[in-house]
Amino acid sequence: MKRILVIHGPNLNLLGQRETEIYGKVTLVEINSELNKIAAAQGVSLEVIQSNHEGDIVDAIGHASDKNIDAILINPAAYTHTSVAIRDAVSAVKVPTVEVHLSNIYKREDFRQKSLIAPATYGQITGLGVDSYKLGLQALINLIKV
Repeated sequence: MKRILVIHGPNLNLLGQRETEIYGKVTLVEINSELNKIAAAQGVSLEVIQSNHEGDIVDAIGHASDKNIDAILINPAAYTHTSVAIRDAVSAVKVPTVEVHLSNIYKREDFRQKSLIAPATYGQITGLGVDSYKLGLQALINLIKV
């Protein structure tokens, strides 16, 4: 069975409570439930983590090959704009990775409009709410099932 690592970055544990005008009212539990339904229907297994700590995210990416992870779906959240370490980890593991965002980072503050992670990924989906995650997951499933 193919395995996909889903990484939720900092403050995503607060979805549904924080800045609902930007991120909506969906919770992380609801997002994970939707992703698990898609994965189960297509015979794929998910390993899901959420961390507010950059090093935990880097470690999870770095151990992807050891854990036989076939692809990574990541919402690096605030680390999108600041983390060379996460970018380097994504580049180093050579595991197909898709970056997703609930909000359209290109319609937000100037400092949020640059992703350090995206150039190291297979692709990026931004601004479609929960559908960003669903589309990112489907893209990875299509990619690894070939």
